[in-house]
Amino acid sequence: MKKNRAFLKWAGGKYPVIDEIRRHLPEGKRLIEPFVGAGSVFLNTDFDEYILADINRDLIDLYNSVKLNSGQFIKDARVLFCQESNVSEVYYQLRDEFNSTTDSSRRSVLFLYLNRHCYNGLCRYNSRGEFNVPFGRYKKPYFPEAEILWFVERSKNATFVCEHYSQTLANADIGSVVYCDPPYAPLSATANFTAYHTNSFSLNDQKSLAEWAEILSQRHVPVLISNHDTELTRDWYRNANALHKFEVRRTISSNKLGRSKVSELLALYHQK
Repeated sequence: MKKNRAFLKWAGGKYPVIDEIRRHLPEGKRLIEPFVGAGSVFLNTDFDEYILADINRDLIDLYNSVKLNSGQFIKDARVLFCQESNVSEVYYQLRDEFNSTTDSSRRSVLFLYLNRHCYNGLCRYNSRGEFNVPFGRYKKPYFPEAEILWFVERSKNATFVCEHYSQTLANADIGSVVYCDPPYAPLSATANFTAYHTNSFSLNDQKSLAEWAEILSQRHVPVLISNHDTELTRDWYRNANALHKFEVRRTISSNKLGRSKVSELLALYHQK
């Protein structure tokens, strides 16, 4: 199966490891993702239905805007991908506009612009909920029209919702398969969690997610979770039916030499 890229740049995006995920993702009628992110798993699988959730309201509003009015979205977004808009002064003006406007359609257009023009494609907010990633200084940011059109095609069978992961999981029923890509655990005891949204994902959330996976598997809803391979994660996922380890090259780093390989886990919960 051909691999298709998401139209957003995304820290921890699953495009590089999609073959590994597809290899271990159980079959079912419906795929549920409580942490949809850029949507690489959704875009590269073939379920009849999708329930795609995230706590980030801007992300879900963007997806619904693209799904429901793709032609106007592409027209409005394309004009921002020009040399005149690829300078720091304009970037910070548009970032300020994004943080002040309540027009969801305009916010969605600006979200794509910021995503493609900001540093490393990060999605980060300050304590006031304001997007605060600096200008990325790229020579010519790519306008992902082909990737948007593929997203539109795939989204016909998808429902996008903004809600807490526990609410999404509570609604999972028989016939569903759940794939979870939570904010990753720290690689060491001294490492900090990276809060990509104002709702940071705590150690208790990590443990709760593992508990939800056990509960759902007992209800005959299989669950696959991605995370770093650490002593902590192996402890959290000790009741999984299978743990699959593989190596991934890090892509988010200011120093290219520091983009080394790290070990990741896929924890699979299912009724035998």
